[in-house]
Amino acid sequence: MKPASVASQSVSQAIPLHAHGMRIGLLGGSFNPPHVAHRAISLFAIKRLKLDRVWWLVTPGNPLKDHGALHGLDERTEAARRMADDPRIDVSCLESVIGRRYTVDTITYLRRRASGLRFVWIMGADNLAQFHRWQNWRRIASEVPIAVVDRPPQSFRALAAPAAQALARYRLPENQAGRLADQRAPAWVFLTGMKLTLSSTGLRNPDGSWRTK
Repeated sequence: MKPASVASQSVSQAIPLHAHGMRIGLLGGSFNPPHVAHRAISLFAIKRLKLDRVWWLVTPGNPLKDHGALHGLDERTEAARRMADDPRIDVSCLESVIGRRYTVDTITYLRRRASGLRFVWIMGADNLAQFHRWQNWRRIASEVPIAVVDRPPQSFRALAAPAAQALARYRLPENQAGRLADQRAPAWVFLTGMKLTLSSTGLRNPDGSWRTK
């Protein structure tokens, strides 16, 4: 059965099925378009962080990005479902359903609505480099543990950025990554070993259309 459109979804439909105590990775983004690196990062995080599932949170629009080339939410969500192609990856339009635009509000909502879950926020090193620009980024770090996936050549810039420096004392050794979901925030880990550098920006044509190859 085809999933309900974003406009007709309820909150119960927008929050993926789960059970108390599950370890859930949250990967937010525009997914404009979704690509194999999103999937690879998710499977990598499941393995390294010992997660039960990863939820892709398809945002209505990143406040830090130009929305001129942004495809419709239903189109991006359906493409993300096709790309995920794994029972451990769920795709959600929760932010649109609950009327949130900022990560901090989405995380706060999820922690209240699904308090029995252990969430981990997943981001690429390129996002860590600009994390200090996110709305209430310190509160995000105090709400959920964070896993940063290395995206060469962003490593040095990311680890030298204001947020990484401010949170340096809360960083776990990489060999303890499997414990991250059990840690009280703030806590974060920098995961190395991912070689894919693909980005959604690189898969868009100048007119905003998605490349087919």
